Amino acid sequence: MPIVNIQITREGSTPGASAATAEEKAALIKGVSELLRDVLNKPLDSTFVVIDEVETENWGRGGLPVEQFREQQRSRASE
Repeated sequence: MPIVNIQITREGSTPGASAATAEEKAALIKGVSELLRDVLNKPLDSTFVVIDEVETENWGRGGLPVEQFREQQRSRASE
């Protein structure tokens, strides 16, 4: 019984959206489940997928909150 935990930041993939849509989450669940079926022969009905959405202020990278990290990356890219 595979259990897959997907963690994403709570922000939308399009302007104005504040979270992943139900359709995007359904596509993730379907895709991960089918990948486990195709690669490891795991039945779809025994695969559990959990999507955790984390507020960006609770997500860090490179020793910084994610928003600061992204700003740092944008600054470096524009130099």
